[in-house]
Amino acid sequence: MKKLNQFSTLALIALTLTLISFRANSATVIMDRIAIVVDQDVIMQSELGDRLKAVKSQIASQENARMPSDEILRKQIIERLIIESLQLQRAERAGIRISDDEINEALAQIAEENKMSIDNFRVALEEDGISWSGMRSQVRKEFTISRIQQGMMRRRIQVTSQETRNFLATDLGRNLTADQYRLGHILLPIPVDSSAKKVKELKTKANNIFSKLQKGDDFRALAIEFSEGQNALNGGDMGWRKAVQLPSIFSGLVEDMDIGETSSPIKSGRGFHLIKLFDKRGASTEGQIAQTKVRHILVQPNEIRSEDEAKDLANSLRDEIIGGRAFAEIAKLYSDDPGSALSGGDLGWSRAGVFVPEFEKTMAESKINVLSKVFRTSHGYHFLEVTDRRIEDFSERYRMGQAENFLRNQRFDEELNNWLREIREEAFVEIKI
Repeated sequence: MKKLNQFSTLALIALTLTLISFRANSATVIMDRIAIVVDQDVIMQSELGDRLKAVKSQIASQENARMPSDEILRKQIIERLIIESLQLQRAERAGIRISDDEINEALAQIAEENKMSIDNFRVALEEDGISWSGMRSQVRKEFTISRIQQGMMRRRIQVTSQETRNFLATDLGRNLTADQYRLGHILLPIPVDSSAKKVKELKTKANNIFSKLQKGDDFRALAIEFSEGQNALNGGDMGWRKAVQLPSIFSGLVEDMDIGETSSPIKSGRGFHLIKLFDKRGASTEGQIAQTKVRHILVQPNEIRSEDEAKDLANSLRDEIIGGRAFAEIAKLYSDDPGSALSGGDLGWSRAGVFVPEFEKTMAESKINVLSKVFRTSHGYHFLEVTDRRIEDFSERYRMGQAENFLRNQRFDEELNNWLREIREEAFVEIKI
């Protein structure tokens, strides 16, 4: 669904095939000349020639492809190079930089898609006359263009809250934002014209399997052993599905099941079923955010306070609070955290991942209304008190975000074409060939 991703796998594969499909001209270039002037940039004759060779090679590799004339191809390539140059110039002015780590990751992905190690991929490129630095430069260029397009579309495409709510009220909106479930399934089929005795035996067998599961037996192993469903050899795994894609006897159950929960045997016309909710994703899970309300006191070592003195002071302040002095009073007088001291050390409600790891660990392990021991972080010596915990429901906000992204992506191509047309019309272009 996401069009705003930085560089898709398909784009990487296409780029690789394009670059590998022709052998670069390794002959010494005696003379090159300017082919096109584009605002503050120039496109050289060699660039145009190399791109023409690449496109012709790519077309020739396609089955039953009809090769256009060089004149037609050259006209299209010139326009493409102009548009690329205009985007790269805007990216340069916007300060967009692609890191070496991003390039390395992209090249590793290309190599993996081509079932090669990175070293073998590099050798393959060089055997086809493509330098490693040239490949890195091309990937960097594609990343840069993608980044400037994303930034411009974020500014140009506006989706109002009312538009989003209207979309969520449609069948498409509800289906798009519906939760997905990953179920395990065990089926004990009831043969046609089975006697009451046979049905009873199958029910007993289903109950015995359920009993094993309740005692901790592995669902996947039991599915392989007993299930006759089509997913039995996969451990009963039905993959990710939305409720509307599930059999009706399951869809009404999964919405109320917890992850890891197994249903008791369910009887249908086909037989006896056991289902387990392996996992769940969507607004009702990602939208449920655990939050902690915490306050703390920080004592920092400094030019006049040594490490040991800072630690001793933190322990002394903790002892005063245990002795009955108010936490907020101590925080206001002594805490070295200016952001929370005036609020009595209160950090408000926060979700996991906000604080440094040592703070997060102590906060997660602390009981409500119990002072922690003094602990060290990169900021200094702390002690904290968790005053409350809650699960905040952001599921509606999550659905709104899903819907807004969908609506943005629907408009992406049209708005991108509008922008590219605008910058082309505004540009100074002189074609010298």
